[in-house]
Amino acid sequence: MPRIIEYTLFDSPDLMARMFFPRRVWSPAPPDAQDHMVPVAAGVSLSARLYIRDKQSPTILFFHGNGEVACDYDDVAPDYTKAGANLFAVDFRGYGKSGGSPLFSNMIADARAGFPYVRDLLKKEGFTGKLYVKGRSLGGHSALEVAYHFAGDLAGMIHESSGAGVTMRMIQRFEGTKELPRAKELQKLHEEKVRAVTLPVLIIHGEIDELVPVESAIHLYDAVGSKDKTLCVIPGAGHNDLLWVGRDLYFKAVREFVSRA
Repeated sequence: MPRIIEYTLFDSPDLMARMFFPRRVWSPAPPDAQDHMVPVAAGVSLSARLYIRDKQSPTILFFHGNGEVACDYDDVAPDYTKAGANLFAVDFRGYGKSGGSPLFSNMIADARAGFPYVRDLLKKEGFTGKLYVKGRSLGGHSALEVAYHFAGDLAGMIHESSGAGVTMRMIQRFEGTKELPRAKELQKLHEEKVRAVTLPVLIIHGEIDELVPVESAIHLYDAVGSKDKTLCVIPGAGHNDLLWVGRDLYFKAVREFVSRA
């Protein structure tokens, strides 16, 4: 049975100030979309938007980046539907209409707690297509947590601009402190989690990503336990312009990945 890893060590205020940029904004749903609130803890639910192609298509459960909200994807969702998939975008705490405030540890725990609700909602509403999980940038940690704990419910995992690792920069913050051994143990457990994921994996990354270097994507590709894995590097793309620089290549990779199921 997958182990629940405790990440509260990384919840320091200075790190959180650099990691999360919550925006409490929301907009009316487009005609082909539904808004939902996903319960994750007592008194806390996360805002989410489900963009629907049709109920027979695969659905991608999506965790966005640190400065985004789910409704930002109104303009991008049509590309997912053209690629053959529904898109279910979920916010972090403190984002959109979500309750609470974001922490690294509750971001991970919320992904694990909220997944059964999403899975069961789709079944209840008659969605019959395969289910995938996807994370962009910071959201890659949420996607990894879902893939690790719910592999039997998923057809694959997608990462965009995300190494999804516990980086050396995070560990170095504890150099010279009594927490360093705990930090190194947490890094070890996290790496074991990455290796334990054996689902089919698609990794999309910008060649010149200035925030998460492409080497992080290569490391994730090498470290993940899946034998069925694809690395798609978008030439000339950075961290936030993949869809402008390489939109066709990006969604060709998505379409081919989800259509295999």
